[in-house]
Amino acid sequence: MTTMTQTTTRVNSNTLAIAFTALMGLGIVIFAGHVQASTLHDAAHDVRHASGFPCH
Repeated sequence: MTTMTQTTTRVNSNTLAIAFTALMGLGIVIFAGHVQASTLHDAAHDVRHASGFPCH
């Protein structure tokens, strides 16, 4: 006698988690890239130039 086990994957849950994480990351990049507060600008200045994000 052979016993077969069926496993199910949580594709919907994983896809939702990936989409949420990507959306949050994109939001942070957009916020940090466009805000002109001097403190945040100075903290992120080198990272912006290194990633090709114009800030001037």
